[in-house]
Amino acid sequence: MNREQMTIANLYDTTKTAAEPYLTQYTYPWEVLPHIGEIVLAIGAALPNEEYDHPQADVWIHKSVSVAATATIKGPAVFGAGTEIRPGAFVRGNVLVGEHAVVGNSTELKNVILFDRVQVPHYNYVGDSVLGYKAHMGAASLTSNVKSDKKLVKIHAADGDIETGLKKVGAMIGDGVEVGCGSVLNPGTVIGRNSNIYPLSSVRGGVDPDSIYKRDGMIVKKEER
Repeated sequence: MNREQMTIANLYDTTKTAAEPYLTQYTYPWEVLPHIGEIVLAIGAALPNEEYDHPQADVWIHKSVSVAATATIKGPAVFGAGTEIRPGAFVRGNVLVGEHAVVGNSTELKNVILFDRVQVPHYNYVGDSVLGYKAHMGAASLTSNVKSDKKLVKIHAADGDIETGLKKVGAMIGDGVEVGCGSVLNPGTVIGRNSNIYPLSSVRGGVDPDSIYKRDGMIVKKEER
């Protein structure tokens, strides 16, 4: 996967998120990570009171959202129309969730943008990441956002590494990506649009769009039908 394939323009349809005017100011999705909190606050402050509940400081929840009684939500956070927040969900702040999304049982979110119709439905950890339209993470799949040596994260592109200057970078997941159950997306992973990750995979670096990532790092293009 080269640098051009890793750009916001090539990974995401930005019309599918309320963050569109902010995302389009950047070239790469990880560049937005330090600014998610301020983006969420700006979006929340502009939302209409007749459509959104404001149950606590810096939290805005569309009136159509289903929120389980055992969910924990800390701001800043915004949840779009038709989204479902299931039992035991833990939202730690700096979180923008789009419309008709699913935040599942025992799923933890922190410093993330989830586009419309994203599903993180079962025992997922998603931190310092951007998930595109209709991306889906299988049960117990996780984003790892800190390197074991605690060094700054580099993005490994085919045409050269990119320094992020950040200690915490999770996964940049393109539109329509399917992540298999039990997979770990290592710090700085970038997955192109409409790709599939086999269950129980440990993914590093970049995965081209329209590809299948198999265990042991084998990547193949999807066959046209």
